[in-house]
Formats: sequence, C-alpha cells, structure tokens
Amino acid sequence: MKVKVLVVDDSSFFRRRLTEILNQDPLIEVVATAEDGLQALAMVKQYQPDVVTMDIEMPKLNGIDAVRHIRQDSNVPVLMFSSLTHEGAKATIEALEAGASDFLPKRFEDIALDKHTAIKTLLDRVKGLATAAISARSRKVVGNSMMAGALKPESVVTKVNKSKQSRPKVLLIGSSTGGPVALQKVLTQLPQDFPAPILLIQHMPSAFTPTFAERLNGLCKVNVVHAENGMKLEPGVAYLAPGGMQMLLQQRADEVYLKIIESAQDISYKPSVDITFGSASRVYQQDALALVLTGMGADGCEGARLLQQAGADIWAQDEQSCVVYGMPRAVVKAGLVDKVFAIDDFSHSLLKEFQCQ
Repeated sequence: MKVKVLVVDDSSFFRRRLTEILNQDPLIEVVATAEDGLQALAMVKQYQPDVVTMDIEMPKLNGIDAVRHIRQDSNVPVLMFSSLTHEGAKATIEALEAGASDFLPKRFEDIALDKHTAIKTLLDRVKGLATAAISARSRKVVGNSMMAGALKPESVVTKVNKSKQSRPKVLLIGSSTGGPVALQKVLTQLPQDFPAPILLIQHMPSAFTPTFAERLNGLCKVNVVHAENGMKLEPGVAYLAPGGMQMLLQQRADEVYLKIIESAQDISYKPSVDITFGSASRVYQQDALALVLTGMGADGCEGARLLQQAGADIWAQDEQSCVVYGMPRAVVKAGLVDKVFAIDDFSHSLLKEFQCQ
C-alpha cells in the first residue's frame, strides 16, 4: 500500500516540483495539493493522507495555525518546510511545538550537498513518518502485541556490575525527530541548581540550533546555551550541540571542556549522538547517564554501547510517547537499556537519580 501524501504550499512551482519528486518513489503517492492552510484542513478530512507536507508562510491560514487545527482532529504527521533564516528557525520551532512531526529546509541544496542525497532524505523522511504513524494507530487497535518482547514504560533491566554509590556526574540526551518537544518536556522540569552538566545532541541544521537553544533557555530553569569550543562544563547548564558540527569532551586535570569540531562529510548526522556519547564514555565512564529519546534511525546505539561498556546507565523513551520509535528501538533491541520511560515520566526519575532536593 502506498503512502498517501498531501502537499501544501502557496507556490504552484514548489507544489508541482515536490509532487514530481514524491511520485518518483513507487511507495509514495501525492493524493492532493493545497495552496493555503484552509484548503489543507478540508483536504485532510477528504483524503485522509498518511503524511502532510506543509509550508509555513501562506495566505488565509499559515502553516503553524494549520498544524494546530490538524492536530486537534487528527494524528496525521506533518512535515514542515522552512527557510534557513533566524525567522525561519523561530517559526519552525513554533510549528514543532504546535504539533508538527519534523521539518526540512525548503531549498534542497540546504538538505544535502548533492541533489540525489537530498531527494533520498526527503523520501525517507516521508516514509519514516508514515510508518511511525501507521504503527501508532495499530497499537491503539491491537495494544502492544506487535512489540512483544519490547520494554514497557518504567520497566527496568537489572545489569551486572552496576551498583552505583554516587549520583551521575553528567547527563547526556540524544534525540532527533520529535526531539525538540521531547527535550522541552524533560528540561523544563529540572531545577536551576541541577547538580550536573547536561549535553544535548539534537539532529538539527546549523541555522536552527542557536534559536532552539535560546528558546529552551527562556523556558527552562537550567541555563541552556549553544555549545562553543572551549566551554568548561558546569552543573546546572545544558549545552546544545551546534548543527553541522560534532561535540566532543576533553578532560584537563579535574575539569571537562567542550571540543567542537568540523564534521567529516561521510558522517550522516551532524551533530552525531554516537560521537558525543562515545567521547563521554572515555571521560566520564561509569559516572554518566544517557537518555535516548524519539528519533528516526539508530544514531546513539553505538555510543550507548561504549557507555554501557564503561559502566554507564542508558535510559530510553518508550514507543508510545515517541514521534518516531527509531533511536530508542535500536538501543532496546541491542540490549543496552537499563530503564524505559514515557516522555512525561523522565523528570521524576532524573530528580531522584541525581539526588535533587
């Protein structure tokens, strides 16, 4: 069965171009197009698409408000297209908070260096969102039987050689699709005097991460900063990895500093959860706690393996609360996870784990 897509954009050229690209894939069919948010609302009801692609700036009803209306009546995932500008980043983050599932830059050359990779990224993203949404609907009908053997929320795996005498010295959080909202839910519940530094690795373009850090900082009690090379890690500060770069750790005497480096072209994720987790495993070893949140793909699995080998604990988000159960699924299937939580339940356990008053 093909993935049914509704394309929404006020540019007839972009609607036509996007339709042609999506219809190249034998597993995708554009069932309708709309030129504004009002048309989109009607067509969602009429065609019941599996995925909606949505522009932000449109007449009559903009993309952000259209997403809000769609999410009130439907769980259809919405993929936003946005410009890589400061205003575009702000609007995209608002769209994600309104209920959009994911986003891509509107210019294909901003998605990837070559056209073929950009098109593949788009097609994979659409199919991934559809698969996740269909799976979520199936779970509501048949319960959890499809995921027999998977960990349930708040379940615990007892692992050998994991008797911890003190609280962790660092909190690591990796996320991708659905991550901006998930991170907000976790971080806003942490106190200003949280006793450890927090490293955030969210898949996001470089034009978006400064705005996202600023947004989180305005919502959270902990201080959220856009990570820069040479910053010393401090408790109660969350460091968001810059888009397009890699975030590593360096230890000098008893202090730990950030090392922000250019990413090799052959690395898929920039920033990469695997790279930061792996670096933390060498510096903090058993004194780290890592969370793997919602996201497409398996980034973070190999880094989690290195952390586990060093004695660190790994917590994962449960399938039911994920936008896309890809990254958490990978670490669960690999047997690397100590605990699994619904996204709303992380904060209570973090406060207990870090012995917050």
